[in-house]
Amino acid sequence: MTQQTVVSARQLRQVYPISNGFMRKADALQAVSNVSFSVKAGKTLAVVGESGCGKSTLARMVSLIESPTSGELHIGGMDVVRASANERAALRRKVQLVFQNPYGSLNPRKRIGQILEAPLEINTTLTAEQRAEKARAILAKVGLRPEHYDRYPHMFSGGQRQRIAIARALMLEPALVVADEPVSALDVSIQAQVLNLLSDLQRDMGLAYLFISHDLGVVRHIAHDVLVMYLGYAVEQGEKETIFTKPLHPYTQALLASTPGLAGSGPAKTQIVLKGELPSPLNPPKGCVFCTRCPHAVERCHQERPPLVELMGRQVACFEAERLATN
Repeated sequence: MTQQTVVSARQLRQVYPISNGFMRKADALQAVSNVSFSVKAGKTLAVVGESGCGKSTLARMVSLIESPTSGELHIGGMDVVRASANERAALRRKVQLVFQNPYGSLNPRKRIGQILEAPLEINTTLTAEQRAEKARAILAKVGLRPEHYDRYPHMFSGGQRQRIAIARALMLEPALVVADEPVSALDVSIQAQVLNLLSDLQRDMGLAYLFISHDLGVVRHIAHDVLVMYLGYAVEQGEKETIFTKPLHPYTQALLASTPGLAGSGPAKTQIVLKGELPSPLNPPKGCVFCTRCPHAVERCHQERPPLVELMGRQVACFEAERLATN
């Protein structure tokens, strides 16, 4: 059976005006530049890259916190950009967020039951008894006990708090969960438990995940597809195993080479050390955005911006990718 596409984006851009002071023309910061992707029900797209690459901006657009500057975004087949206020309100119920910090995302003055029931109270006509019943059922689904319903957030560990945050995200039965670094604030021993929980919930509920992460070890565990971003641009994207086994873009190779055990069988098995600083997004390089740090850059790379093209089972934005793949 063909799986339904839950979210699709085409040429998404997010540009922020940056003030230069009174009576001066504002600069333009391109946080996300022409990014396209789709996620089907029951699948996970992981978005990876260094801090400042545009991952979280992409998450804010998909979760309807921000509207894109341009491009197309469809959720459940509905055009988000052209949707009315009522339609956007309905769409927000289909997309829920799990935040990075489980210590800051839960109201310390509210009991867990109140936190879980709040989305139902706002968005549904369920009675208090029905809301409580659903909250207790979701608690059980994420591996917590019935007595936790009446406790406060400070009484839980970080891993338990993140389970509560996941439970809250599931209360409205969303089609898509946007998880922004959901395990990075947790101990390594707890990360695996939360990732396994997310996988189990995806299997049981058919959820689609947009998973934001800088940790490729985590991505290897949970993703089906990977989108690698650098300075707001997609530089490589495709199925996880294709990219992890033989990365083609030098930036992807560097990311994998810096993660023990994930160097792959391609060029990344040779240690690549990135040199120089990340360029300012206010003044990106003229050609390829990675050319100032790329060990394989040629003159063309400094003059032209490579498009994403199909190569060896994935899309890659690199003039030298085919040559590097055959070496």
